[in-house]
Amino acid sequence: MYRSRLTAFIIHAAGWLMFLGFPLLFMNRTQDSVSSTYFVISSPYYWLFCLTYIFMFYLNAWYLVPQFVFRKRYFSYGIIVLLLSGSVYYLQPFDNLLRHNLREGAKPKTTATAVLPNADSIGPSTKNLPFGPLPHQDMRMQDPSLKPSNGVVIIHQSGNIDMVGLFIFIVIIGLSIAVSTVQKWQLTEQRMVKAEAEKANAELSFLKAQINPHFLFNTLNNIYALSVTGSEHTSESIMKLSNIMRYVTDEVEEDFVSLQHEWDCINDYIDLQRLRLGKKTKLNFELIGTIGYQRIAPLVLMTFIENVFKYGISKHEATEITIKLTVEQNKLAFFSQNTIVESGSKPGRTGIGIKNTRQRLNHIYPGKHRLDINAENNLFTVKLELDC
Repeated sequence: MYRSRLTAFIIHAAGWLMFLGFPLLFMNRTQDSVSSTYFVISSPYYWLFCLTYIFMFYLNAWYLVPQFVFRKRYFSYGIIVLLLSGSVYYLQPFDNLLRHNLREGAKPKTTATAVLPNADSIGPSTKNLPFGPLPHQDMRMQDPSLKPSNGVVIIHQSGNIDMVGLFIFIVIIGLSIAVSTVQKWQLTEQRMVKAEAEKANAELSFLKAQINPHFLFNTLNNIYALSVTGSEHTSESIMKLSNIMRYVTDEVEEDFVSLQHEWDCINDYIDLQRLRLGKKTKLNFELIGTIGYQRIAPLVLMTFIENVFKYGISKHEATEITIKLTVEQNKLAFFSQNTIVESGSKPGRTGIGIKNTRQRLNHIYPGKHRLDINAENNLFTVKLELDC
């Protein structure tokens, strides 16, 4: 925010410095550029010219456009612009500056003269000049607008229209409208980006809140089944669940966690599931590669693993479950496959788990993941690739 404001300040300052320099460039008509520049800057008409347009620029950009144009009060805005153009017509900023510069530039220079014996025959006003009055000294032939100033600052010349001043006014109004519009567009875009980010964070928090109870609910059901049957593995299962709950409550709030921690949680979960697998289910569980410092979104793989055990186990027919994770330096490849078991629940109906995981992947890995899910040849297959 501070950097953008500083950039805007520098752009405005550079633009106005160029604008203040234009009169100095075009009004400097003498050989002595230093004295001419000082003369233009010290002129009240120069500051009248500059301050008039600076005031109108910011008045229009900061107040008129936001209060009238953006609120669709076009008629009122048009009336105000006409009044401002009338003030430019009255002030005549450019013509006043130009006349003042020409008037001062037309003043006679001090020159050496020779006294002639018969100078009185020429006239009292030209007795010190060898050839009579110079053209620019003949007040009858001089432009009235170039007469020496009597010290009174005259702003409006009746019957004169400052076309250049009006043209600059139109340009200033157009630029101020463009600047105000661009600023509003940038502010609107920033608000939209912020709103999208807040929406994404809210959705992710909501999805995590859905996934965690869903995951724990199924795991508790498994332990309950072991306790009912009096299994000797009940205490071990409770310890495994304790490890999983510690991971879920301590680390799952982060957007990314260590891949090693995620893998440890997956191991504990699969160990819990092994306790209830019968002889008719074959489990293939494999890790390819070495886990290093990779990071991953928490529970993004657990949803698919949970789905495999939920819909791929049968007590009446032979089934096979395959879970494989391939780890590379900057890439993960997850593969899971299970036999589709005919039951009351449809294999593709996985509740909120897979749907929410798709949304999480779109939010956290936009353009950095590939997810393929299909159910063919009585097999339900998931392939997920992540850039990490």
